[in-house]
Amino acid sequence: MEAFEQRRVLVVGGGAAGMMAAIHAARMGAAVTMLERNERCGRKLRITGKGRCNVTNHCTRDEFFANIPANARFLYAAWSRMDSAAVEAFFEELGVALKVERGNRVFPVSDRATDVVDALVRECRACGVRIETAYVEQLLTKEGRACGVRAGGKEYFADAVIVATGGASYPLTGSTGDGYRFARAVGHAVVDPVPSLVPLVEDGHFCASVQGLSLRNVRISVRDGVKNKTVFTDFGELLFTHFGLTGPLVLSASAHLVPMEQGRYTAFIDLKPALDEKTLDARLLSDFEKYRNRDLLNAMGDLLPQKLIEPLIALAGLDGRKKVHDVTREERHALLTVLKGLPVVIKGARPIAEAIVTKGGVALHEINPSTMESKRVKGLYFAGEVLDLDAYTGGFNLQIAFSTGTLAGENAAFE
Repeated sequence: MEAFEQRRVLVVGGGAAGMMAAIHAARMGAAVTMLERNERCGRKLRITGKGRCNVTNHCTRDEFFANIPANARFLYAAWSRMDSAAVEAFFEELGVALKVERGNRVFPVSDRATDVVDALVRECRACGVRIETAYVEQLLTKEGRACGVRAGGKEYFADAVIVATGGASYPLTGSTGDGYRFARAVGHAVVDPVPSLVPLVEDGHFCASVQGLSLRNVRISVRDGVKNKTVFTDFGELLFTHFGLTGPLVLSASAHLVPMEQGRYTAFIDLKPALDEKTLDARLLSDFEKYRNRDLLNAMGDLLPQKLIEPLIALAGLDGRKKVHDVTREERHALLTVLKGLPVVIKGARPIAEAIVTKGGVALHEINPSTMESKRVKGLYFAGEVLDLDAYTGGFNLQIAFSTGTLAGENAAFE
């Protein structure tokens, strides 16, 4: 009887998708080597969710796919294999207690991303995954199939190679677009990467005048001036900066601004979303009566943060030194309009290095969605952000990494 020959799998990249792929390939019986360019795995994972790591979203299948702006159908098989409930169970089994917060976001109870990374690294080692620090320079192929990689002047040979190198965001963590280079070198098409879930730059100076001001419980609606329609609206928190806008609400909005063109989009900030115009007008009248002998600048402190008052009055075209009892109905209406829809014209997005995720990547029509294997090169698999997949904020992008990583790992373990 012939001895069983263990299948060899190489995983390039020790991030969320890479570690998940390595674990599941090893659990299927493969001999797995994971090559990570950094001294420690999961460097980007350690800083996600402001260091808390939003591992997934506690959502239904339909809710998950509603949060994938493009190419959602590609993920049907990956989601079926490792959905959000399975991800939660996976980490609980690894000893990471989880909790569900606002928006169904799932975090470790400890609020420490390092606990998530440490659990993945421990499981890799427990499954027999060999982890090496090495910068992969080139994919190796022979007769149309992947047979290994060259890293640090050394050649590593395998029966299957999984590329899980991430996108091009946060390059200091190691996501420098190497996966795109590998893919192109073997004939794959790559959709040009652009930033997603990224701060937005204002085409103007209003934001700079109130920089540092954080607002909770506001609503943003972003209008596409070319298509003449609202492309995003939501409620939450934002921050004014010297360049424009950031914060959870803004990062979510950015994913909808495609294509990004200077001046095409305008964000309208409803500073008082709990009040309709009639109710807010009544509130203004009440405050104006209370402070009728004051300058307008000194009459709005009950309604707005101090830092916002003078710039907002100027934006409404009013004189802040005018006495409140002299403010006309038309002037009050101009103020009301800005309170319910403060306009910020968008010039563009911040650089891709500041983005949470990358939009674009290895073209999906050249990847088998049931296995994550390349249709061009046998034995070559892709997982995670290197693919042309991205989602909105809330744990959905890590869910994509875990789902595609699992599918790639299990299929790479078999011929």
